[in-house]
Parts: sequence; C-alpha cells; structure tokens
Amino acid sequence: MPRVLQISDSHLSSGKPHFAANWPPLRRWIEAQDAALVVHTGDVTVDGADQEEDMEHGAAMLHALNIPVMALPGNHDVGEAGHPHQPVDGLRLARWRRHFGQDHWLRDVGDWRLIGLNSMLFGEGGPEEAAQRAWLDQAMAGAGGRPVAWFMHQPLFIADPDEPDTGYWSVKPEPRRDLLALARRSNVRLIASGHLHKAHHAEVAGVHHVWCPASGFLVGAALQPELAGDARLGAVILDLEGPEVSVTVSEVPGLQDLWIDDVIHEVYPPRQAA
Repeated sequence: MPRVLQISDSHLSSGKPHFAANWPPLRRWIEAQDAALVVHTGDVTVDGADQEEDMEHGAAMLHALNIPVMALPGNHDVGEAGHPHQPVDGLRLARWRRHFGQDHWLRDVGDWRLIGLNSMLFGEGGPEEAAQRAWLDQAMAGAGGRPVAWFMHQPLFIADPDEPDTGYWSVKPEPRRDLLALARRSNVRLIASGHLHKAHHAEVAGVHHVWCPASGFLVGAALQPELAGDARLGAVILDLEGPEVSVTVSEVPGLQDLWIDDVIHEVYPPRQAA
C-alpha cells in the first residue's frame, strides 16, 4: 500500500530564518515514515518570488531529503495572478523551474495518478495558464481507469463549491467552476492543498478535500478570517489503498507553535508607496 506524505507552507529562508526551527523535526518525521513520495504544496520559501537566495535555500532543503519529493509553487514562491507587487510572470516561473523543476507534473503511484498543478496561474489569463490547462486535459485523458489526486497550493473553495470570490484565500470562481466540472466528469477522488495554515478534511460529492496544515507557522485571527479547520501545525499522510485513499492529518513531534503575527513586520514588512 503506497504512502504519500503531504507537507506545506514551510516558509524557508537563509536570510530570514524565523521558522527554521521547524524544519529539522519535519525532516526527521518524513524520514521515519515508510513513504513512496513527499508532495510539498507550496510556499516552500519566505520570499522566493523575489529572492533567489530563498529559492536556492528551499530547494537545497528539499533535495537533501532521502525520499523522492515533488513540489508546487505558492504565492510566496512565484507571486499570484493580478497581484500589484508580485504578479506571477515569466521571470518568477523561470526561477522556480530552475531550482525545483516544472511547476505542474504527474506521477503514477500504485493504482493512482497524482497530478500537481500551479494554482497561482488560475485566473492569470495568459499563455502559461492555457498551456497548463491543455496539459491537464492530456494528463486526465491518459489516466485510464486510475483514481486521480490533484495537488495545488490554494484550495478550490473554502466552504462551498458555489461560493463567491473569497479573495486571497482560494481559487477564483471562474477557474474553480472549470476545474470542478473536469473533476466531476473524471475520476478525481482527492484534491489536496495548503495555503490556509489550517488542518481540514471534508468529503464533498465523493471527493476528499484536504487542507494540509503548515509546518512553518500559524496565523492568528487578526490576519485571517474565520475559516473551517484547526489552527495547528503538522502534515498529512495519504495511504493509497487500491482505488481508495485513507487521509490522516498528523502531528509532527517537535514542531514549535510559531506565529506569523509576532514577526510579520520583520518577515513581510509593508511595502512603501511608489
């Protein structure tokens, strides 16, 4: 029975090591598991979207693990569609690809097809988004009868598949509708994301929706609206049992409850007006 580990939101940086204490216990936990693969669902870095050194450091940490790792970018790694200061663009995507490889990928593990998507392109409206969407159609068509898992940084929705725009917190309604329609007519059984720094698992219309807790830091109520899930650090264990998946949101011994609220002006200082 293949086991896949999902980790997320490690926020690694050599220049801003505020959350570095949580990487060694996460690494020990990963290496103690009998897993076939680790999937990192984004925000590997503190600010890889602008800092080459953060990309180098984050990639080095992942590459040092003694298990295959597939990573996906988050907003702090490549920016996001429409952002006024850090839009996802060719320069930022090239930096990610230079250090981590492709920003979308597929791996077949056991009976399952695992597909990684760059959710920061959803709603971008340019050739990169179109190319990823065309690639996704091919990847899904080639799955045959396999159950499929999608991994991405942002969740498709917060509380309801038909909810309006939630802003920063989830995928925009138009690309969300397109992806959910594809999932409904395909054999998608699992959609796993990070981004929210909360642990949550719900089954909606036969699909497991999993929010992986962060490993780097927690977010207080002053910086985040009230959302479902638990504010705790950790990781997710996915045991692929034939066509089924067993989801376990796991504690990781040794992780410290660090709060971004305490250091946000050091880690993400306000940008000066031009």
